[in-house]
Amino acid sequence: MRILFLDQSGKPGGAELCLIDIAKPYGDRALVGLFADGPFKDLLQQNHIPVEVLATQAIQVRKESSLLQGFKSLGQLAPLITKVVKKAREYNLIYANTQKALVVGALASFFSRRPLVYHLHDILSTEHFSQTNLHVAINLANRFASLVIANSQASKTAFLQAGGDRNLVEVVYNGFDPKIYQPDDSDINKLQQQLGLEGKFVVGHFSRLAPWKGQHVLIDALAKCPPEVITILVGDALFGEQDYVQKLHQQVAELGLENRVKFLGFRSDIPQLMAACDLVAHTSTAPEPFGRVIVEAMLCGKTVVAAKAGGAMELVEHGLNGFLVTPGESQELVQVIITCLQETEITATIANNARTTASRRFDVAIINQQIAQLLSDKL
Repeated sequence: MRILFLDQSGKPGGAELCLIDIAKPYGDRALVGLFADGPFKDLLQQNHIPVEVLATQAIQVRKESSLLQGFKSLGQLAPLITKVVKKAREYNLIYANTQKALVVGALASFFSRRPLVYHLHDILSTEHFSQTNLHVAINLANRFASLVIANSQASKTAFLQAGGDRNLVEVVYNGFDPKIYQPDDSDINKLQQQLGLEGKFVVGHFSRLAPWKGQHVLIDALAKCPPEVITILVGDALFGEQDYVQKLHQQVAELGLENRVKFLGFRSDIPQLMAACDLVAHTSTAPEPFGRVIVEAMLCGKTVVAAKAGGAMELVEHGLNGFLVTPGESQELVQVIITCLQETEITATIANNARTTASRRFDVAIINQQIAQLLSDKL
């Protein structure tokens, strides 16, 4: 099977990292068409995945865009759709990995007469999307897709509640290569020395800096924790969220936490950084579609505390392989951090359970088999 993958982003987020794992086994039988240039293209090339940037300018439609803004973008989309239609005729299948890719892929599917698969990495609700974008996504999926792959039961439920066709959607979790998450002790020790983490209880947060990702909740909790607890924030603003970054720095200064919060920006050494942490915190204030960093931390053998909503609830069993707290409740987060700081034997058992569970449930080889089987059955 020859597959044309489509993705809107030039920057690697969770959906893009998932796409790498899905596309890699197809080798030269696949092409990833991007709607923007950037480091994601470089990452695909490093993984020997054929890639081509198909758009000359970024599509000016965002999740919260109105109908008028959508119409204004049609002029941009026309040449892109024409190019994708031409490419699609060389492949058996169009695989849309993001919502903008769904819009282009649906029209390209119609004109090229190639089946369309939509990989849903979002919770389609008004918390994340405008009514216009929700309506567009659901109707295009229902009308043109042969298969919708949801990355969690939470994503599937939201798709159905928004009007999605029950007969189209199947749940397949993200896959991971467990070997990547076993860094050398020497690398971990080196990082701890470089970042001044020795002798500290390190709570790591791995996400783009955005209000709904809840870094402010963790900073608020940190102010109520013992002084040996420090935080590393890995990630940066992606989609015009620089105002939030400034607010975080201001919050840190007002709470007197300058020596206990480290902003590390985007990093490529995520497994090593996670392994250097004592606890990994997921603090999203809105339901997460999946929660990629949760599984990554589990595979690193780290205890995780996650916001009790969305896909995170399908990954973490409270007290068994991690902890769950009410979204936005910093005091609950404080209690978990102090428990992990003081109850080291219980925490170690939970971390071991997490690694065992994640290795069994989310192995990329098994996940790719599930997707391949779905493509074969449906198409």
